[in-house]
Amino acid sequence: MDTALKDSVPPHNLEAEEATLGALLLDWRAMTDIVTRLRPEYFYSMQNQTIFRAMINLFSKSVTGDLLTIINELTQTGELEKAGGTAYVASLTDKVPSAANIEHYANIIVDKAMRRSLIRLTSEVKASAFDETRDSRLILEDAEKKIFALTDGDNSTPVHEMKDIMPEMIMMIDARHQNHNIYTGIPSGFGRLDSMTSGFQNSEMIIIGARPSMGKTALALNMMESIAVDNHIPCGFFSLEMSYEQIGQRLLSQVARIPSGKLRSGMLKTDDFGKLQEAAGRCFDAPLFIVDTPNMKLIDLRAMARRMVANHGVKIIFIDYIGLVTVENTNAPVYEQVSEVSKSLKALARELNIPVVALCQVARDAEGNEPNLAQLRGSGSIEQDADVVMFIHRERKKAEDGELEPVQDAKLIVAKQRNGPIGDVELLFLSSFTKFENKREDA
Repeated sequence: MDTALKDSVPPHNLEAEEATLGALLLDWRAMTDIVTRLRPEYFYSMQNQTIFRAMINLFSKSVTGDLLTIINELTQTGELEKAGGTAYVASLTDKVPSAANIEHYANIIVDKAMRRSLIRLTSEVKASAFDETRDSRLILEDAEKKIFALTDGDNSTPVHEMKDIMPEMIMMIDARHQNHNIYTGIPSGFGRLDSMTSGFQNSEMIIIGARPSMGKTALALNMMESIAVDNHIPCGFFSLEMSYEQIGQRLLSQVARIPSGKLRSGMLKTDDFGKLQEAAGRCFDAPLFIVDTPNMKLIDLRAMARRMVANHGVKIIFIDYIGLVTVENTNAPVYEQVSEVSKSLKALARELNIPVVALCQVARDAEGNEPNLAQLRGSGSIEQDADVVMFIHRERKKAEDGELEPVQDAKLIVAKQRNGPIGDVELLFLSSFTKFENKREDA
């Protein structure tokens, strides 16, 4: 075939389309498998699209499809001529000897449809790129979303039988009984919290709220230390408030248990260097990926998160913090902007099938009191969208210079959990290392 002609004709396979329709006419039972794989628009021929749409209509009405019922359905909808007429529909059974290879034919149709979608997408992206009125980042995100949608285009949905599910459940429960550290999700490193949540679950959005200087970032870093440094689970961290140098220094302080003030001043003792070197070695090998762009736009965050998952196999993402993520329409009311961010992060967690942990400030009237769901700053949609909401609470005391500083005891309040219990987790805060730890009974 001439190259120019080949490029002008979109990929298709009429023989596979006709064989699939003919196989369904020969054995209607195959429709139960094919209906979840194919859509009318997957067929290149308009005639074949029309016939398969009629087949779906019959299937939805629990009517067995054969030559007579399909012709009757096309006649009633006024589409018989569009489908090629009675002669063409009747000829389809001559295209295939049986329905034995129908899945193979269907796979060919899906493959060709995917290729046509890619060609159409690249044309749209090309046209958008020439449109100077559109933001290039919006064009990139739109293209990225459509490509990701194509990768999820296989509509085959497995059916799980109880005879398969029950042995798996028994084995999982027995494994948990043998080893209490096994959770269905990603462990946070805090025993009591993990017992309540069974770890951070895929597709969930988790909110950690607190007043300023209560330790939101410190708690997130503690969790990432357990996840990435101790357990080598790939973890992404979007730091919109602190630089990567500050994050690295605080992480070193936590792992080495050297006061952060000594690291900032460089006033280290001889034995500190040994601890520092060991901690640096552990952190060096940790699959922790940090982005420290201040006031990061929502579209950029989503795009970067997708790349983290695709390129580095990231299993969980932390965002510090939700109030610093900016949207395109900055003229919208604050609650609408926060609502857009919240809904988008929840959608991102579902799309990537990983936990997304976002830090959030709470209202000023929570100062000195235990925070509650109504005090999440910015929008009530955060409470609605989140699967888990927890708050950090610590009493403050007067220091000698008159400033307020937190005491050692801390409480993590699990105020909402869509799929589990709520309650309090008692923690210990080591202010020198800006580090939370389990209390002895949870260690």
